[in-house]
Amino acid sequence: MLKGNALVGQSGGPTAVINASLVGVVDGCKRLKRIRRVFGMRFGIEGVLGDFLLDLTAEKPATLRALRSAPSSALGSSRHKLKDPDFEPILAELKKYDIRYLFMIGGNDTMDTIHRVTEYAGSTGYEMIGVGVPKTVDNDLFGVDHTPGYPSAARYVALSVLQSGRLARDMQRVDPFTVFQTVGRSAGWLPAAAALAKMRPDDPPHIILVPERPFEEQKFLAAAEQAYKQFGFVSVVCGEGIAHADGTPVSASRVTDKFSNVEFGAMGGTSAAMALHRMLSSAFGWRGEFEVTESLQMCAADRGVKLDYDEAYGAGVEAARLAGKGTSGVMVTIERKAGSRYSSRFGTIPLKKVAINARPMDGKYIDEKNLFVTKAFVKYAAPLVGELPDYASLKIKKAKPFVRA
Repeated sequence: MLKGNALVGQSGGPTAVINASLVGVVDGCKRLKRIRRVFGMRFGIEGVLGDFLLDLTAEKPATLRALRSAPSSALGSSRHKLKDPDFEPILAELKKYDIRYLFMIGGNDTMDTIHRVTEYAGSTGYEMIGVGVPKTVDNDLFGVDHTPGYPSAARYVALSVLQSGRLARDMQRVDPFTVFQTVGRSAGWLPAAAALAKMRPDDPPHIILVPERPFEEQKFLAAAEQAYKQFGFVSVVCGEGIAHADGTPVSASRVTDKFSNVEFGAMGGTSAAMALHRMLSSAFGWRGEFEVTESLQMCAADRGVKLDYDEAYGAGVEAARLAGKGTSGVMVTIERKAGSRYSSRFGTIPLKKVAINARPMDGKYIDEKNLFVTKAFVKYAAPLVGELPDYASLKIKKAKPFVRA
């Protein structure tokens, strides 16, 4: 078996539980005698290119234990897209620190990075094992039941809509509509989570728009008008990446990142929530609110789910265990076991499959009108998010005047 040091990095958008996975990798590696030290990349693969590694085995155990519940990315993150000239200096850095085990925590692009680095190292005769740990609040990684980070972000969305929905209900004479936007470039898992806040027919949200289905303006406006007539106000939840049938984003942005992904809400564009706000105001003359929380749902530790922290940590430990037995070129997956009560186990999937595939919401989770989700989705997401509060409400019934006998 290979003997040497390990290197771990965090990449892409953070989550409330990504540090739990980081500590899981470190703890798992410490159990392996063949791994002497564990280094961390400062700002992802950019730390390797810039010779900025941290010695994680030098950290106090108490610090690592506390880090398990700390939000965001402790090592610092990156969205650097690898170019051909990057590989030679990366390999030189790996050799310099005697890195034989490579771990990265992230999404599709991150898994592509591990795959390409380990493939390049192998092509030069340098033996190295690479294992990926899943992470994304979008929940769109191929081959998993769900990703670490999604349950906590989904709870953030559900609680936000539950609480802001009551505000919308009570302020309907001032602002008859609200539009809440979640992150999620091409997957609707997060906006769909808002459905968990709906306990009664009149509860928000009334409309959920996901990127998997084309946005139809007239259909949307008709549904909003119907909700207004029925409930006195309208609560809309949308994913940032909703688009028209021709593929044009509702946000109308044309700015892209290094991976050619549209930067929703960037310069030259707007946000989907703002665009929907304008449509409703123009069509009905209503005043309303749009709520765009951006990255807050990625790092809200106060709304973190214990299940999420435990699975994130376990995925890190599992990655180290797999590497220790010589398994390389795979990402750890979370698989849901059959049964009426939720339980899960870890599995694996080849990195190259994750790198080139995405996992949009299954059609069975989207209702036939493309304006809400189905009961099947609620059944899927509820055990991940956990129980939500059921706030008290007054019985809205007009009082009768007092009549003297």
